[in-house]
Amino acid sequence: MAVFSQATNDSIMFKNISDEIFMNGKAYSNLRFLCKKVGSRLSGSTGAAKAVEETARMLREAGADTVFLQPCMVPHWVRGEKEVGKAMLNDGKVMPLNIVSLGNAVGTPSAGITAQVVEVKNFKELEALAPDAVKGKIVFYNFRMDPRHINTFKAYGEAGAYRGQGPSRAASMGAVGVIVRTLSPVLDDNPHTGATRYDEDKPKIPAVAISTNGAVELSNAIASGKVKNIYFKTNCQMLPDEPSFNVVGEIRGSEFPDEIITVGGHLDSWDLAEGAHDDGTGCVQSIEIIRVMKALGIKPKRTIRAVMFMNEENGLRGGTAYAEAAKKENKKFIMAMESDAGGFTPRGFGFTMHPSQKEKLLSWKPLFHPYTATEFTEGGGGADIGPLRALGTAMIGLNPDSQRYMDLHHAKTDVFEAVSERELNLGAVVMANMVYLISQYGL
Repeated sequence: MAVFSQATNDSIMFKNISDEIFMNGKAYSNLRFLCKKVGSRLSGSTGAAKAVEETARMLREAGADTVFLQPCMVPHWVRGEKEVGKAMLNDGKVMPLNIVSLGNAVGTPSAGITAQVVEVKNFKELEALAPDAVKGKIVFYNFRMDPRHINTFKAYGEAGAYRGQGPSRAASMGAVGVIVRTLSPVLDDNPHTGATRYDEDKPKIPAVAISTNGAVELSNAIASGKVKNIYFKTNCQMLPDEPSFNVVGEIRGSEFPDEIITVGGHLDSWDLAEGAHDDGTGCVQSIEIIRVMKALGIKPKRTIRAVMFMNEENGLRGGTAYAEAAKKENKKFIMAMESDAGGFTPRGFGFTMHPSQKEKLLSWKPLFHPYTATEFTEGGGGADIGPLRALGTAMIGLNPDSQRYMDLHHAKTDVFEAVSERELNLGAVVMANMVYLISQYGL
């Protein structure tokens, strides 16, 4: 009788998982439903509430042993009517501005705001200005995402400071409004939203993003002395917090049920589009892990939980609630994996864990070579699973190819049609394979 090594048996199981997902997978059809029948799912909205119901159904249909809702209170920010922006030129002409409100921003007065504009490329330029150069004006942060970074998330992190901190830093110098160049590496006409964060000890001023093409056009007009002033009107507001839920589907471990493996994505999405890549893909990939385990009759030794986290985009209330509940469960949350970088071709995993766990993880790397997920890098996890790190939980983030993600991140173009079924399924395959290994052998 032939004796198979552990690696050979694991390789066979990897192939079985891959075949099942590619032949019978439900991730793509679940994503279609989430995007087309539910749509945008900003926390506190009716879309978010419907998404809770529908993903709970998907988990039940996938065969989860238990499906439950985990309550959390979430922010309820609404955009209101479409934003209007324009630059009044010295020759009497008007240049339309393609803008959207930043998430969590306050709205303008009902008449909008009109003011002169001051352009800066970065915070250093802002701070070098005299107070009179900023007071009563609109600050235009024209910070370009650095295209030299091969990993676009690094460029996004640099540019994100202007969306997140920009309004409060301008307000501290007396500005009455802020325009931020969209966080995207491509030149197009799609402004991207995303959350800003106000400092409570500073005035809250209206803040919008402008498309990258619009930013270039506005910058050129300012440089040539054509712009007299800027007008924009937004209608957003923050309403009282709303009750919502994380959605959790579980397969109970056969030998170590109190050792918990968490895998998930965030269910909420911005309101401009369908939240396909951000983060519908991570949600349906996590549901697919439950389905493939059940379809193949795999009985994991450790408990697997697929979690649809609520409110990652503008509050992180779901991730915080999950970690708070975990502290009270008296169980060991051994690993958490997140998919929140789009449904593109998986390149590998980033991980944050103890050195002995890293050594074990790296020993599995050859198994992933046939599935293109060969980049195992230190430093990884995700926003929603991050609060679990305080419990000693090992963190893993799925790292898909990042080249196209920022083109549509938080923009109206993040729709179902932008997702490749094959790339989506391959991501689910490598996630399921990693979860399988940890469920069988621990970390």
